[in-house]
Amino acid sequence: PFSFKTFFFIVINLSIYKDIWFQLFNGCAQTEVNLSSELNHPNISKILGYCSEDMELLLVYEFMHKGSLENHILTQRFGETLSWSTRVQIMLGTAKGIAYLHSRENPIIIRDLKTSNILLDQDFNARIADFGLARHGPVDGKTHLITQVMGTYGYTAPEYVETGYLNGKNDIYAFGVVLLETLTGLRVFDKTRPKNEQDLVQWARPMLPKKKKLMSIVDPSLGDDYPLEAVCQCGKLILKCTQAEPKDRPSIDLVLQRIERISCIKTKLF
Repeated sequence: PFSFKTFFFIVINLSIYKDIWFQLFNGCAQTEVNLSSELNHPNISKILGYCSEDMELLLVYEFMHKGSLENHILTQRFGETLSWSTRVQIMLGTAKGIAYLHSRENPIIIRDLKTSNILLDQDFNARIADFGLARHGPVDGKTHLITQVMGTYGYTAPEYVETGYLNGKNDIYAFGVVLLETLTGLRVFDKTRPKNEQDLVQWARPMLPKKKKLMSIVDPSLGDDYPLEAVCQCGKLILKCTQAEPKDRPSIDLVLQRIERISCIKTKLF
């Protein structure tokens, strides 16, 4: 049994951690509010209000009828399978949102792009949300920022994890991961899968350039209701976006062009 002294020590330490977490989340919330006030784009989620009082935090977003992309392709919370055209529509909207952020006079790097942060309105239009970890991008001719490594495992570019060097190519890597999850219906990391399949990017990359193997990892809930050429083009884009070297990844403008082309491919050729 705990002594009173031990119990008192635990309570005090929990109180300290609560204060630390509050400061951390309050800082992220304030960052999000500040950045949100600068942004105005149909593919960026809007914050309607913010309150911080008595160790309580509240951010109020506009209501998104269809939840998040994660709800549909990874948890199937809504009980409906997204069609191929809807998935491409969501990826196109996401790419447009990233392009807007990266093309600003003072660019913004999202740093935590993932399926749970891509919200969907009633027509499945994508809205990028959660800018608590976002940072203004390199300025004055600099190629990168050096920051404390933060983000979500699996979506974070390898060079950022290893060095803390951050630039827009980190978001390109994350977009490639999101596109891969959208294509396969699988989580970026899942310990319940066989050991060699737990890391989705490592497991899937060798199969992306090979048509038959690529077809074998397409989300089975789609059946064969998708244009094969569009899937092959997605595979090529995922390969480019998830390159280990940031210089080998495409710019967001090129990514957007590729997604727009993919959205125009309608014919099924099996």
